[in-house]
Amino acid sequence: MAETSTVARPYAKAAFEYAVEQQALDDWAGMLETAARVVLDDDMRSRVLGNPQLSSTQKAEVVVDVCGDAVSDAVRNFLRLVGQKGRLATLPAIVEQFTMLKAQQEKRMDVNIVSAFPLDDKQQDKLASALAKRLNREISITTQVDSTLLGGVILRAGDTVIDGSVRGRLNRLHEALSA
Repeated sequence: MAETSTVARPYAKAAFEYAVEQQALDDWAGMLETAARVVLDDDMRSRVLGNPQLSSTQKAEVVVDVCGDAVSDAVRNFLRLVGQKGRLATLPAIVEQFTMLKAQQEKRMDVNIVSAFPLDDKQQDKLASALAKRLNREISITTQVDSTLLGGVILRAGDTVIDGSVRGRLNRLHEALSA
């Protein structure tokens, strides 16, 4: 079976292109997130999506009905199409890829910083401005603390990971000496 992200990609791209064309990117992002939350609900997964007695079309209609007025007619049609193809379970991955496309369009990037110690506002601002300059994007930072790093930081921005931690440097040194 194909990987979820591979299956989700064409749906996310189609939804994104339609949303851009309709100048409704933010609206679509919100409505798709709502639909994804519906699909991720434990009762929905067990009673509807996991029910072998319901057809793919019936499952899609239940999801559309539960979403109700929280989604537009265009999003309802999109959900029906995804459901008819038996891909409702991939909706969270579709939303994730849609969000990445939206961020690229808006020249924005979410960066996760893992540090050995809590970063103060000044340090976060310095990192954000350096990344914004280097990546030519608006940067939004979230931080985490992992004391096992010993020192330094690990930056995760999309598919890019920059490991500037002491633990990472020690691991690279160990690999170099072992070779």
